[in-house]
Amino acid sequence: MLKDKKLFLLDIDGTVCMGQQLISGTREFLKDVKESGGQFVFITNNATRSIDDYILSFQKLGVMTSHANFVTASYATVMYLKKNYPGKLIYVMGTKSFVRELKKNKIRVTTDCMDEDIACVLVSYDNQLTYEKIQDTCEVLSTRQVDYLATNPDYVCPIEFGYVPDCGAICQMLEHAVKRKPLYIGKPEPAMIEYALKLNHFSREETLVVGDRLYTDILSGHRAGVDTALVLTGEATREEAETCGYPPTYIFSSIESLHREWK
Repeated sequence: MLKDKKLFLLDIDGTVCMGQQLISGTREFLKDVKESGGQFVFITNNATRSIDDYILSFQKLGVMTSHANFVTASYATVMYLKKNYPGKLIYVMGTKSFVRELKKNKIRVTTDCMDEDIACVLVSYDNQLTYEKIQDTCEVLSTRQVDYLATNPDYVCPIEFGYVPDCGAICQMLEHAVKRKPLYIGKPEPAMIEYALKLNHFSREETLVVGDRLYTDILSGHRAGVDTALVLTGEATREEAETCGYPPTYIFSSIESLHREWK
């Protein structure tokens, strides 16, 4: 039951934040979770920021967090690369912050499409995208026998005025040029949920995945065998949720509404 939930695995964009602003009720909800003896962990497909960046960002919004409060697509990507490409050179199309995060975790990376030792192309949501980056990435994918990964399949990222293209949309654009699709690492794959469960002492029955997207947030919870809650402050609508093949356990108008029902 909802009242028994202790571990809340929260998407960020469209769920607790809209652009650089907190969605109403978020601060109060997170405070109550901690005071009740529970825990919240942000599981986000947004790889434009490192965990350190997120900690600073939430601090500015009046929410104190630590590394224990985040499991990101960047982290899941690092774990995947260490397991499958140890010591190999990875060509990255992403933000400077994302590249720094990979380097900090001892991943060999390059943004130079002429490097001869490239073993894999990795694409992420990039709000610093240029046409030169697109052309260079297409060149590597078109002229070499290399693997192709992407951090997440989200089509759009919600911001203050609406939406902008996310990693999934960028990869669709590349697909038209290079006729290749990447292997996606982030949600809806359940890896981030499994890692958050390992880091905390709560059961699956005490866990709730909260997000605004059906095909990433809700599907990842479904695959991990935990309850899910859709909030209607982002991409998905109630009508889409009710006809979905993996419907959420709960539907709320916002995080504020979820907070009221949980209390």
